[in-house]
Amino acid sequence: MTQTLQDLGWSAHFAAQMPEDTDLTPFRISEVHRDRMTALGADGPVTLLTPGASSGDFAVGDWVLADDQFLVRDLLERQSLMHRRAAGREAKVQLIAANVDTLFIVTSCNADFNVARLERYMALAHDAGAFPVMILTKADMADDSQDYERQAQAMDAAMPVLCVNAKDADDIARVADWVRPGQTAALLGSSGVGKTTLTNGLTGDDDATGAIREDDAKGRHVTTSRTLKRMQNGGWIIDTPGMRALRLEESSEGIDALYEDILTLAGQCKFTDCAHETEPGCAVKAAIAAGELDPGRLDRWRKLLAEDNRNTETIAENRARTKAFGKMVHTFQKEAKHRKGR
Repeated sequence: MTQTLQDLGWSAHFAAQMPEDTDLTPFRISEVHRDRMTALGADGPVTLLTPGASSGDFAVGDWVLADDQFLVRDLLERQSLMHRRAAGREAKVQLIAANVDTLFIVTSCNADFNVARLERYMALAHDAGAFPVMILTKADMADDSQDYERQAQAMDAAMPVLCVNAKDADDIARVADWVRPGQTAALLGSSGVGKTTLTNGLTGDDDATGAIREDDAKGRHVTTSRTLKRMQNGGWIIDTPGMRALRLEESSEGIDALYEDILTLAGQCKFTDCAHETEPGCAVKAAIAAGELDPGRLDRWRKLLAEDNRNTETIAENRARTKAFGKMVHTFQKEAKHRKGR
């Protein structure tokens, strides 16, 4: 289907980055593979190659400029970017999605519901500059879906919370209302919470879905890669593989936004370096004593801050080592070339 760049999400932000008198063409990345990428343009889908760059430097949702041989020559500045520390021991950043307007945080009205994990997703959304909307699936199967809704709303009174049956057309329409034509949303959540079912309802596709274990509500990974798909209302949706572990890095701004209530209280403490433990005049501890602040929320804030600092430092150290190693190799090659020329 032929579509304009504006249909794909092109805006003045990206148009301002176009060089004058260029032969390069804009494309939006819809899938990232190991040695190539699939992208959408005004004339339809194309396969792009990335000479001199790793496909890991690009995210689904990115806008790039390519030449007439479909070689990527430039990556346009993003409006938003979601990333995490990659799984495993190696300190690397994994890009999740780019240029996302709305982040649908998806969980179920069952044992999958976990406040600590959901707050991580919310911090990620705030840090990336995406608008968070929480979707509680399997509402039709829960004994008391309103209890889950109350718990979700307690995390952020201003955050929209939708209790849905992912197979109900009216509920799908309620979700779609949060993404206007040309805008982009992403789905984030564990395996088995119904992300693919939601995507099918929003796009009209019929991708396979998987069952969950009844004892702990854990599901299998049905979606194995991120894909940008057109919604039936003209918006765009990025379905992502199930993500139970989310390790934040360089997300201090998102954490601060999520726990603004604690930061406000901390500003009222008697001492500017208050650790909110045994210090006199601590407004945070006073709020806990008065029942105005959940002590578990304070613990989760401390844990997220410590983890973010640790992961950020580790990745920064890894980057420094990689850069130093690259310089050493370059110096060695230069000296070897000099000796050979003697």
